[in-house]
Amino acid sequence: MPIKLAILGLLLEKDMHPYEIRMVMKERSLDQNAKIQIGSLYYAVEQLCKKFYIESVHVIKSDARPDKTIYRITDQGKLYFEQMLLDMLQQIDPMYTASKMALSFANKGDPNKIADVLKKRVEEAKHQVNDLYEVYTQHIGTVPRTVLHLMASNYEHAKLELKLSEKLYQDARDGRLKELGSESVLDGE
Repeated sequence: MPIKLAILGLLLEKDMHPYEIRMVMKERSLDQNAKIQIGSLYYAVEQLCKKFYIESVHVIKSDARPDKTIYRITDQGKLYFEQMLLDMLQQIDPMYTASKMALSFANKGDPNKIADVLKKRVEEAKHQVNDLYEVYTQHIGTVPRTVLHLMASNYEHAKLELKLSEKLYQDARDGRLKELGSESVLDGE
């Protein structure tokens, strides 16, 4: 469902073909907020067409590349978008990921291997923080405030993930993963 919301929301801005929608999603880091595969994007476009939420307005033909179909949102699509938007804004999403489940059991693995993986995770998290900050600063003044807030949130979340990864890596290096949590790990406590 988030992919359909993204497609309709972007088509409210202008008519686009699916690949262009994907590029705008990537440029704005919308792919940080939902898993968006190119195949599922095309499938969602097809489903939205079948329900008359979007319609084809033009096909760009090319000998060198596949045809590109440009889509626009319909009046019915605008109503669907609005309802989906309101429904999704009411949801509080759980914060679960596969990596968090794995972290719950990191004390049961080989400490050296865990430390190696966490070291890589720290490096990747640093890159993600830098990338998301760059995306945020590049879009100041070019996207609505709601999108800018989302980009800022992604950046702040990445900083927290980096901090968590650094703490876990330090514990792994110090051989503390198997210790009972007898002291607070919160900053300032």
